[in-house]
Amino acid sequence: MKQVLGQTLNVVNLGLEQFADTLENQAIPHTQVQWRPMAGGDVELAQWITALNDPQNPQAQRIEAANAEAVSRLKGAQPVWVDVLPAKQALGLSKTTLLHAGPPIAWNAMCGPMRGAVIAALKYEGLAQTDDQAIALADSGQITFEPCHHYGAVGPMTGVTSASMPLIVVLNKTSGNMAYSTLNEGAGDVLRFGACGDNTVKRLKWIETVLGPALRQVVLKSGGINLKSIIAQALNMGDELHMRNGASTAVFIKTILPWLTETMSDSKQLVEISRFLTTNNDQFFLNFAMASAKASADAAHGIAGSTMVTAMARNGVEIGVRVSGLGQTWFTAPAAEVNGLYFPGYSAEDANPDIGDSAIMETLGVGGFAIAAGPAIVRILGSGTVQDALRNTLEMYEITLSENDAYTIPNLDFRGTPTGIDIIKVLQSGSTPLINTAIASKQAGVGMIGAGIAVAPLHLFIQAARAYKDREPQSTQGEFTR
Repeated sequence: MKQVLGQTLNVVNLGLEQFADTLENQAIPHTQVQWRPMAGGDVELAQWITALNDPQNPQAQRIEAANAEAVSRLKGAQPVWVDVLPAKQALGLSKTTLLHAGPPIAWNAMCGPMRGAVIAALKYEGLAQTDDQAIALADSGQITFEPCHHYGAVGPMTGVTSASMPLIVVLNKTSGNMAYSTLNEGAGDVLRFGACGDNTVKRLKWIETVLGPALRQVVLKSGGINLKSIIAQALNMGDELHMRNGASTAVFIKTILPWLTETMSDSKQLVEISRFLTTNNDQFFLNFAMASAKASADAAHGIAGSTMVTAMARNGVEIGVRVSGLGQTWFTAPAAEVNGLYFPGYSAEDANPDIGDSAIMETLGVGGFAIAAGPAIVRILGSGTVQDALRNTLEMYEITLSENDAYTIPNLDFRGTPTGIDIIKVLQSGSTPLINTAIASKQAGVGMIGAGIAVAPLHLFIQAARAYKDREPQSTQGEFTR
C-alpha cells in the first residue's frame, strides 16, 4: 500500500461526478466514467434485462426479430406531402372536439399556454366571442379533448387543433398510412404558445382562407413533394430539424416557389404569402417535418414483441411515450424542466415544463439525436460547446436500435443518425432521450422565452419495461391512424 500511495495516482471514478470534481479541484489526474445502475436500480428488471443478453433466450430472439421489423419500417418510410385539408375533412373532427399535444389531459389539468390555445381555438371556431365565454364553454363539459396522436396527427407546443384548421397531409408511400399537422403560424402572438387575442384569431383565419388553399394548389400541381429528401438535405446543411430549420425551410420554399407563382392569380395574396414565408419564419418547415416523422413512426407501431418507442410527446404537465408492441397505452411521467438559455428578462421561474408533440423528431432520430449535425444550435440552446453536441449525439447511439443511412451527419463522417429508441437499451445504459425544444412561458400568450434541452425521465421507460415484462404484447397495427 505504501508503494501504491507513493506513486503518481491516476484515479478512475465511476458514476457520481462530485467525487471527480474534488479530484479536479486538487489537480489530481483522473478519468470520469459515466455509469448508472441498470434499470434505475430495479433489481427484478435488471435481472430480466440481463437474461435477455443471452442470444439463446427465446424471448430475446422474438424481441430482436420484432425490433428488426419495426426499425425497418421506420427507416423505410417514404413520407410525401400530398394535400392540405381542413381537420373536419381530414380527421372527421367535429367543432366541439379539440386536439392537443402530448398524452391525454383534461381541461382543468392543462397548463397556462394550452388553456390559452383552447380559448383561441374556441373563438376561432365561432363557439365563443370572448375569453370568458370560451373558458365557460371549456368548463361545461361540452368540449371533447383528445391527443393529436390519437388521430395520426401532431402539433407543435400546445398542439391545439380544431375542425376548421387546414392540415398538412402526408402519405407514407411505403406503408400507405397518413399523418397530419397544422400549418406553422410564424412568430409572435401565436396559438401554439397560448396566445388568444384578436390578432391570433385573425391570423388563423388568414391561414384558413388564404395560405391553406394556396398551398393546396401548390401540392396538387406538383403531384406531391418528397419530404424525406428535404430533411436529408437540410441535415447536411446544418439543421438538426427540431430547433434549427433555417436550411429546411429555405429548401422547401425554393421547392414550392415555381408552383406557387404559377397557381396564384391574386398578386396581393402572393406577396402576403411570400412575406409570411420569408420574414422571421425559419421554423415553417418544422410542421412538415413533424408530419413526416409521424408518418414514419406510425408505420412501425403495433408490431407484437417490439420494444421500440413510436411516440414521445409532452402536454406541458406530463410527458408520455408509446411503445410499438404495447398497443395504445401511454406511459407517463411529469414533464421535464428545460435546461437552456433564456431571452433577456426571463428565467426558469417563468418557464412552463416541456411541451409539444415535436419530440416526434427525436423519435425519428433527428432533433436532439442529431444535434451534432447542427452545431451552431448549441449557442441558441445554451447547451455548451460543439464537443458537447457531438457527445450528446454519440450518447443517443447507445439507446437506439440502428442508424438511418438516409439521414446522415457530416460531422461524424456521414454516419447515419441514431434511430429507433429501445426501452431495453435505455434501461441498460441509464441514458434517456435528449429533446431539443423551445421554452414556453407558463403564462398564456407570452410566447417563447428561450430554448434548451429536456431529458426524458427514466421512469417512463421503467414503466414501459415493467408492462412489457408482465404481459405478452399483442399486435395493434393501425389502432390510432384514421
